[in-house]
Amino acid sequence: MNIQWENKAANYLHVEAGLIKAQEKKTDLFLLPEMSFTGFSMNTEVTKECNMETISKMSYYAKKYHTAIGFGWVKDCGEKAENHYTIVDRGGKMISNYAKIHPFSFSGEDKKFQGGEAINVFELGGVKFSTFICYDLRFPEIFQIASKEAHVILVPANWPEKRREHWKCLLRARAIENQVYIIAVNCTGEIGGVTYVGDSCVINPNGEVLMHLFEEESILEYELVDNVSEFRSDFLMKMDRREDLYQFYLGH
Repeated sequence: MNIQWENKAANYLHVEAGLIKAQEKKTDLFLLPEMSFTGFSMNTEVTKECNMETISKMSYYAKKYHTAIGFGWVKDCGEKAENHYTIVDRGGKMISNYAKIHPFSFSGEDKKFQGGEAINVFELGGVKFSTFICYDLRFPEIFQIASKEAHVILVPANWPEKRREHWKCLLRARAIENQVYIIAVNCTGEIGGVTYVGDSCVINPNGEVLMHLFEEESILEYELVDNVSEFRSDFLMKMDRREDLYQFYLGH
């Protein structure tokens, strides 16, 4: 998605056009990048919400177009804000509301945003999902925790072109080492003075990139079949983890 900088109203309309297409194809889940309606802005006085405006808008769209929606927004938490990614089901009910655990200090996100404190797992269509946001991708421990239950992990982002090789490598690594599907949703174009090239993709538990978008704004369509249990039973890796040992060293 090419996000119009700090312009919620324009981005709401743009996303609605995509949802009309999604409804025609009977889409189950429609996913957007991090901070979907503002871009990755540190101008929290403009972007943050205390009235859950974006959740209300997306809940309305979900019911109108009969499609579950995943979207990013900024929550007003007083002195600082939180970077959220929320899922509403096709009835407009919120089923997941994740706050980014690791603010991106390299860009000053930590000065304006506080880190979340919870790893969320939710179910949609009989499949268990979890969500992390952008910079979280660099911290493998949280993916291991989520993948104890989740078979699909969503990674919405505003990941810039200059670090795109990291993005592509880490996404595949997280899929392989956790034996999960990774669905990565990035933005594209010049947004807030930064260049993005997308690289939105679907990766299976074997690390194979099944679908991929590069540069152009578009809707990637994939029909996912949850065969994660088969991947895991064919290659019994998780049973060899030494969690007691890891916890001992983490505690020291």
